Amino acid sequence: MVKVKICGLMHPEDILAINAAQADFAGFVFAPGRHHVTLEQAVALRKLLHPDIQPVGVFVHESVADILAIYQAGAIEIAQLHRTSTPTEIKQLQHAGLQVIQVFERQAIDLTSPADYLMVDSGKGSGQLLNLVAIPHITRPLILAGGLTPENVARAIQIVHPTIVDVSSDVETAGHKDAHKIHQFTQNAKEEITYENTK
Repeated sequence: MVKVKICGLMHPEDILAINAAQADFAGFVFAPGRHHVTLEQAVALRKLLHPDIQPVGVFVHESVADILAIYQAGAIEIAQLHRTSTPTEIKQLQHAGLQVIQVFERQAIDLTSPADYLMVDSGKGSGQLLNLVAIPHITRPLILAGGLTPENVARAIQIVHPTIVDVSSDVETAGHKDAHKIHQFTQNAKEEITYENTK
């Protein structure tokens, strides 16, 4: 079954919404931007998170040392890297106990990456949908992000067959997470794959 990651969580009500929707991953953005959270905020939000939902830290320019400090503080279990990271850096994080998502924004996927997950994205918060038919089918865990909505996620899954789908601003209303949209996105993503499996 496809798993769901809801990113850009900032408030206790956001956590309650993804708990209720039974998402699989919760994204906390430590990089600068509209969805930025501090370590203290992320630790507090993590405490509200259902234990079955894995917390992910989103990083752009942060150092390995900074990422490890956030992990060791108990805020995250997975590091999502939007920067060019060397295999050595990725392995450093993994050896410390973190899983790693390496993000490829509008570029070819590097199948030699030692990361646990490979993500294709149209760009941080761009809201643009990738050319889905151009995404190669790979045997490694693949995360699809960028421009997914409750309305198009089922079709995107049919085309790409990702392991995980990721959404942030497209489950918001007026700049805030919308519990109804989060529920619809999660339901549509998971129901689609159930339907596919019954064929």
